[in-house]
Amino acid sequence: MYVCSCFGITEQQVKQHAEEGRRTPRQIASACKAGTDCGSCVKRIQAVLGRGDGCATRTRLEPARAPVEPATAPREPVTAPLEPSVLPQPGSVPPALPLPLRRVA
Repeated sequence: MYVCSCFGITEQQVKQHAEEGRRTPRQIASACKAGTDCGSCVKRIQAVLGRGDGCATRTRLEPARAPVEPATAPREPVTAPLEPSVLPQPGSVPPALPLPLRRVA
């Protein structure tokens, strides 16, 4: 059965590409152009890949991982008072930031 009528790609060809390691519609498209013309076959390609309910989620593409345990007690943020010489003065412009030039008429 044809999956992509624009390029004549069959369901068997999509399955063969999937067996070769291409697991997403984008990877299938780069292998055989299916889904790159009118786009109507993308949902069929997803269905052949076993993802007929929409886009892939990481849980379906990768094996499950063990849950990560949270770190020990959260630390308070370290804040140090700024010295007055570090604070910008009102009306001053830092030398690293150039002033915008205005066009004179």
